[in-house]
Amino acid sequence: MKNVSGNRKGRPGAVRSGRKGNKQVGSGGQGRQALEGHGPTPKAEDRPYHPAGKRKAAQERYQAARNRHGAASGPQQRSSRPAQRRGDDSELVTGRNSVLEALRTRVPSTALYVAARIEVDDRVKEILALANHRGVPIMEIMRPELDRLTGPDSVHQGVALKVPPYEYAHPDDLVDRAERAGEVPLIVALDGITDPRNLGAIIRSTAAFGGHGVIVPQRRSVGVTSAAWKTSAGAAARLPVAMAPNLTQTLTALQARGLFVLGLDGGGDVMLDDLQLADRPVVIVVGSEGKGLSRLVTDTCDAIVSIPITSATESLNAGIAASVTLWEIARRRRG
Repeated sequence: MKNVSGNRKGRPGAVRSGRKGNKQVGSGGQGRQALEGHGPTPKAEDRPYHPAGKRKAAQERYQAARNRHGAASGPQQRSSRPAQRRGDDSELVTGRNSVLEALRTRVPSTALYVAARIEVDDRVKEILALANHRGVPIMEIMRPELDRLTGPDSVHQGVALKVPPYEYAHPDDLVDRAERAGEVPLIVALDGITDPRNLGAIIRSTAAFGGHGVIVPQRRSVGVTSAAWKTSAGAAARLPVAMAPNLTQTLTALQARGLFVLGLDGGGDVMLDDLQLADRPVVIVVGSEGKGLSRLVTDTCDAIVSIPITSATESLNAGIAASVTLWEIARRRRG
């Protein structure tokens, strides 16, 4: 067999790397500059994408905000355009607790629908009395007609209240509300929640554990509908819900006011029982039921918090996860 390398010895097909001259054949010395050191490894808190670095940056923002505005700052300049209505049609608040709470808190109402031959209890008596006192028209209709008005999935319990479209607050109003009361802000922001029952449950839990409001994005998110009113058990009449035209920008603006942004995710870098920021102004971000937190929101968060659960349970739904986190923060603040 002919040697393909000519007169040189070697196995057929072998090709020698390198060339004759000053450089020695082989890889030694060819990447020497790439192997030179870049100095000592920075501390974890000095790396901007490390959880410790994010916590340090959040602490610095918090201190800077206190230095600029003081511990009890007043209303701030709006960081984004005013909140807008979601839709133009009136809503029907259904269920005895929700209707009663709406009338107690003087939510503007245009009509009260009552099913014929309704079983009257103390709540119905108070609903009728408040409606009469405020001059709200009361219309008695047959139950099938009330079923048609409220929809097939609504449990109206024989009463429905017609109210104008929900008036959303501005996200800054939630912080101002806490500061006027001399309290540490506690806010829940929703990232892509589409189930109105989850929204209603989160509104109810936020009110129960001393929160100051809920933020919903303007797009790709559920709004305050009759189903959310119903699940909140009337808490939607007491707790403001703000609308964010852009959730990421809104969270950044809240960070500039000294609030820590904590995202909830099963793969978080901080366990809930190790949380050390409960006594500071906090925004809890809850992701969607299926996809969790979006990438941009995750990158904006100061820390990603995980709730410790047993391996037998894959995950918690959005409403329960928010409730557990709110309870833990409220417990630590009381302590």
